[in-house]
Amino acid sequence: MAYVSFDVMSEGKAAKKRDEPSNANPYPAGSQNSADWLEGYTFDEAEMNVDRDDGSV
Repeated sequence: MAYVSFDVMSEGKAAKKRDEPSNANPYPAGSQNSADWLEGYTFDEAEMNVDRDDGSV
């Protein structure tokens, strides 16, 4: 995933390092800033592949 604002993405990274919950995202849901913040927050997590059926339910 790509981000637009490096500053906002960095805020998300910093929040995760402070052990804040993901719902600490200060930006309105659905906004680009919210997506960028979450991109930073989840930067070290493996991506989920939702378009492949791996047999689990």
